[in-house]
Amino acid sequence: MSTIPPTAASLDDLDRVDGKAELIGGRIIPIRPTGRRPNLVAGRIYRSLAGYTDILRRGDAYTDNMGFAVAELSSGRQSFSPDVAYYDGPLPRNSMRFVDGPPTFAVEVRGEGDFGPSAEAEMAAKRADYFEAGTLIVWDVDPVDDCIRVFRADAPDNPDAFHSGEEADAEPAVPGWRMAVDWAFDVTG
Repeated sequence: MSTIPPTAASLDDLDRVDGKAELIGGRIIPIRPTGRRPNLVAGRIYRSLAGYTDILRRGDAYTDNMGFAVAELSSGRQSFSPDVAYYDGPLPRNSMRFVDGPPTFAVEVRGEGDFGPSAEAEMAAKRADYFEAGTLIVWDVDPVDDCIRVFRADAPDNPDAFHSGEEADAEPAVPGWRMAVDWAFDVTG
């Protein structure tokens, strides 16, 4: 008796999913919801970035769950859905659809389950995917230690770490934008 292999999921399938998910290896991978503090931190980062892009009048800042479609990467990944993103490229013909291409700058804010060896390996693999796709800067935001690690495509294994009293940047992805680390983490809880 033969079996029919399952059909690989597509970006159209992903577009019909309720909730946050990404397309990797032909499978739709759900992303668990985040908690209060990580969400508030992501919101503050977005507010700062969106305010800057309004002034800059170049590129767009996106909130959580924005879909970015990419050509299939070596890992099988075909999409990203960062917590916050900046994109400075061609916009989709249909503004109701995903952006075609990687975010120029991606922010991943750690949730409760994003700590420990397996989480670190998953996050490193996702950063590698971002850089393979063409993302210039990825922030790894740790709301437990109030630290922003800035990974750059040209030095992916040597992040800069920004702590209290410092300003994090996203150069060269978002030229001239800076954000006070203290302000990002100035949320209760």
